[in-house]
Amino acid sequence: MTLGILASGNLGFKVLEQLITSWEINFVMTDKKSEGIISLCKDNNVALFEGNPRKGACANFISDKSIDVLISVNYLFIIEKELIELPKTLAFNIHGSLLPKYRGRTPHVWAIINNERETGITAHLIDEGCDTGAILEQQVIEINKNETGATLLGKYENSYLPIIENVLTKVESNSLRYLYQDESKATYFGKRTPEDGQINWNWQKERIRNWVRAQAAPYPGAFSIYKDQKIIIDEISYTDYGFSCEEPNGKVLSINPILVKTPNGVVEIKKVRNRNTNLKLNSIL
Repeated sequence: MTLGILASGNLGFKVLEQLITSWEINFVMTDKKSEGIISLCKDNNVALFEGNPRKGACANFISDKSIDVLISVNYLFIIEKELIELPKTLAFNIHGSLLPKYRGRTPHVWAIINNERETGITAHLIDEGCDTGAILEQQVIEINKNETGATLLGKYENSYLPIIENVLTKVESNSLRYLYQDESKATYFGKRTPEDGQINWNWQKERIRNWVRAQAAPYPGAFSIYKDQKIIIDEISYTDYGFSCEEPNGKVLSINPILVKTPNGVVEIKKVRNRNTNLKLNSIL
């Protein structure tokens, strides 16, 4: 069985690195910044397309390619009809949520922000919608109370390959079953940018903490502006100190420890950084 792989980033690299040792890979498509994937393909003499494949850009590349299955892992680009219809058997994507919930971008970050207790991984058919294709496999993953976006993604890394291989094994044995998504249960979350990370100190303290841990390092981070400086906050905790004070939300109540007022209590800022460098906020305060 021959495969075509669409992959980006470190997650895509780790999956490809394992697949390339066990399966026949006819070609790989990736973005120009995924250097690990590019090097891996060159080292293994795998045909490679770099860049956005849309609007016919990959037409010449795929014109002589024949594959049984197309797999998308963390791929940055929208997959158009000419690619979806290329494989003889099926095209499927690995998505980081329990579809139909959390369609769209960075679903693991949104799951933490929304205080979910579990999320998961879904293998689903690729169609021309956004994460709307029939479900092939799912795995539930627990979100613990101190989970960050990065630690949750680490759990994904250990689960992607087994799910992919389960699907491929079922393709080989002709035992694959399709579960069509219930549109009434679908939720969608859009692309996030670093500018979207600003903390609103009028939020409840629980949401603020979820907001912080979901975006903690090495992600761009949740942030607040203080004395014209962007302070990225990577860790906070709850404290009973100053709960009944009448200061406005966002007011710094103490420097050592650093305590900030919220509508339903006080939080302690434990770890901060500025432009990827850890710093001591006390010096700014």
